[in-house]
Amino acid sequence: MKNNIKVERAKNDMTQAQLADKIGVSRQTINATEKGKYIPSTLLALKMAKVFKCTVEDIFEMEDSDDNA
Repeated sequence: MKNNIKVERAKNDMTQAQLADKIGVSRQTINATEKGKYIPSTLLALKMAKVFKCTVEDIFEMEDSDDNA
């Protein structure tokens, strides 16, 4: 799954630690999510979207390899 968290943080002049504080997770969780090592829960994705004032789809995008339906 691709994500634009780093881009959204830059647009909002926000560090990983600041985003983590706003949504109630560790900085390491944000780092792992940005690097694609961790796929966040729906709740966490919705919290990020609220902080960035955008949709979840603006932040996360499925890749063809994610589609195992």
